[in-house]
Amino acid sequence: MDIAALPNQPSSPDIETLYCDHHRWLQGWLRRRLGDSFDAADLAHDTFVRILSGRRIDNIKEPRAYLTTVARGILVNWYERKALERAYLEALALLPEPETPSPEHRQLILETLHQIDTMLDTLPTRVRRAFLMSQIEGLRYEQIASKLGCSLISVKRYMKQAFLQCLALLD
Repeated sequence: MDIAALPNQPSSPDIETLYCDHHRWLQGWLRRRLGDSFDAADLAHDTFVRILSGRRIDNIKEPRAYLTTVARGILVNWYERKALERAYLEALALLPEPETPSPEHRQLILETLHQIDTMLDTLPTRVRRAFLMSQIEGLRYEQIASKLGCSLISVKRYMKQAFLQCLALLD
């Protein structure tokens, strides 16, 4: 990975040092948790990309602790995506043969599920809960307001915010 070649990133010895000094260690840490060197390499790469696109690293006092924290968040997201994929594939296995989507259609559906999952992660907790209660559980807005302990107008605002995020996926 040529750090200097990343767009919009100043070439910094600190970034290069962080990567050179800790990439192999981070990849090994991830490999021990995942049991797979290819996934570990991907997630180590994702960790450094997130750090490079985020905060400045010159303030980091404990690089491995910081890398571990960022990598854990990425690892949690990875496990959630894998669980989502498994659930989808298990649901597909229950379909009769003529109703089973093609491999290409399955891939499109999985990509869409990942986009929705990522979008839901960006929503505030109450907005996400209201949206899921409505769309997954089929609850009416009044029922959602009661369960969340908020007003009906708040639920309507939450739903508007969630639907706007859904529409943003279409762009």
